[in-house]
Amino acid sequence: MNSKRKATFGIVFAAICTFALSGICFASTPFTIRLWPGTPPGALGSEDKDIPTLAVYLPDRTAAPCPAVVICPGGGYARLAMEKEGFEVAQGFNALGVAGIVLKYRLPADGYRHPVPLRDAQRAIRTARGRAAEWKLDPKRIAILGFSAGGHLASTAGTHFHDTDKKAVDAIDTLNCRPDLMVLVYPVISFKRFFHSGSKNNLLGSNPDSAMVEYLSNETQVTPETPPAFLVHSGDDKGVPPENSIHFYLAMKKAGVSAEMHIYREGGHGFGMKKNPSVASQTWFERLAEWLRVQDWVK
Repeated sequence: MNSKRKATFGIVFAAICTFALSGICFASTPFTIRLWPGTPPGALGSEDKDIPTLAVYLPDRTAAPCPAVVICPGGGYARLAMEKEGFEVAQGFNALGVAGIVLKYRLPADGYRHPVPLRDAQRAIRTARGRAAEWKLDPKRIAILGFSAGGHLASTAGTHFHDTDKKAVDAIDTLNCRPDLMVLVYPVISFKRFFHSGSKNNLLGSNPDSAMVEYLSNETQVTPETPPAFLVHSGDDKGVPPENSIHFYLAMKKAGVSAEMHIYREGGHGFGMKKNPSVASQTWFERLAEWLRVQDWVK
């Protein structure tokens, strides 16, 4: 082996060792699929922004079907933080033996106001169930996770699963779109009070109908059918106040639905997966893993 090849081998070997020692297990190569075959319902064009997709991260193959989490990155319904609130999170779930499915949903800032993002999220959940046998997933353990405005989308999927498009494109569109669990990380929940004006204006416009504001203030939409939830927020979040999580938690408690909430003293907004030194950033995913163990989703 010549010196150049030896050096290359050494670099690759060191990278593999570092990766292995980090505690993250190897997983299948991720792949991306279109959410719908052909033209998506309600498409305004054929550019990348008009085509919702799923980036699928499957954990190491095992005999038993694994749980899956549909991940909705945040970005104020104007953009998507795909890396830190999508792909990195999916890799974290793979380390737990859980499939991470990152949704690139269509954005109100690109002309796709409600209900289009919700329809994309519902289709993502249905796709996980419809392809469960192929991807070795458990169709009865499909969760949804969302950050910030993606948290609003995730909580909408968890509270509005009866509100669906009745026109089925294919068999997948006929499947159940209720998530089995919700994970809401510094989520936008309410449009009535303590709301994030950018998310509200992008999704509903600058002068929305009051009935629609009420309908999409998801703390008002919790019922006993709402799936259990895990909520994370920082007390010093200036972008999306922690009252969003607090009032959703209280609504869950009133409805008799299981929920766990972690309000950290500091961490700000948008900390994602361990991107700053705050306790919130460094530990929330560990607390989530503990909760998933209680739910009997991970070992």
